[in-house]
Parts: sequence; C-alpha cells; structure tokens
Amino acid sequence: MNLINKKDLRNLQIRKLTEFGKTRQKQLEDEILKEKLLKSRLLHQVENVGISISMALEVDTAPIIATLWKIKKKVYIPRCLPNRKMEFTLYNKNTSLEKTKFGVLENHDPKAEVKNDLDLIIVPGLAYGLDKNSRLGFGGGYYDRFLKKYPTQTLSLVNSVQTFDQTKWKIEDHDIPIENLILSK
Repeated sequence: MNLINKKDLRNLQIRKLTEFGKTRQKQLEDEILKEKLLKSRLLHQVENVGISISMALEVDTAPIIATLWKIKKKVYIPRCLPNRKMEFTLYNKNTSLEKTKFGVLENHDPKAEVKNDLDLIIVPGLAYGLDKNSRLGFGGGYYDRFLKKYPTQTLSLVNSVQTFDQTKWKIEDHDIPIENLILSK
C-alpha cells in the first residue's frame, strides 16, 4: 500500500473538514457523536475529563462540555507550553479564554488549577485509521508527548470524513494510538 505523506494528508484533511463543516451533515454527525459519548459506559466511570474547545473544522465540543458540566464531570482543557508541551487546566463557565496563534481557545490564567492525571482525554485529530486506531493530528506532537508522560484512557470522536479503513500514513514510534474511537456511522 502506498503511504501518503503526513503533511500532504493534513492539508487534504483540513480542506475536506473545512468544506464538511459547512454542511448539515456535519451538524447531524456531531450530534450523533455527542449522544454516543454520553451513552458510553466509559464516560460514566470517570470524573475528570480532558477535552479541547473545538475549532470550526473539528467535532463541536461546546454542547459536549455543557453536558459534562450538567452531569457533574470536572472539565479540563489543554494549554500549550514552551517546547511543544501542554497541560490541562480546569474549565468552567467563569473561565476567561484567550485565542492562541493556532486559533485555539485556552485558559491563560496563571492561577488556574492544573491537573494532568486525568481519567479520560478526548483527543482531537484530522484522520483516524480504523485498522490500528491510529490518529493523525495537526502535526505539533502535543498530545503524543503528553500521553507518553501521562498515560490515561483516550477516546476520539470521529466523523465520516475523518475515517480511513486502513491507515494511509506512516506510523512513527512516538505516535500513540487512541484506545476508543466513537464513530458517527
């Protein structure tokens, strides 16, 4: 099988997901993914959940976060640090957010509660190989570095535009597969 260069595949997926984001189908799939997550046994076994505040091309996490608060889960969002590291900070309705140079909303309060030993992290991505639960991220390696240092249960919410039956990119030694994939189909 011919592998696709990661950079080329990232660019392709960003274009595909940007177009998909303008469709009603994306809204429908995001809702399906939210409902499947909320019904998952895994979610009900955990207390502290790491989740990012989504960008337009990603699965919409705003309604998921609102529901996590409603069912009394503690929500933590990632914050990028120097040297491609990150940490998770407590996120609630009163948290002040700032947009980073990558366009991601983060909590930059220096007094924010940091918790890296989370029970579950919902990991974003651009593409997923269903044969190996492989994930193609945005290319910074933040999640792979974090999960190597703080191993925990992982889950990704995957819409139809993100799935590949076979992994089409080279899996590197540092790439960490996602334990649980929730698919929209």
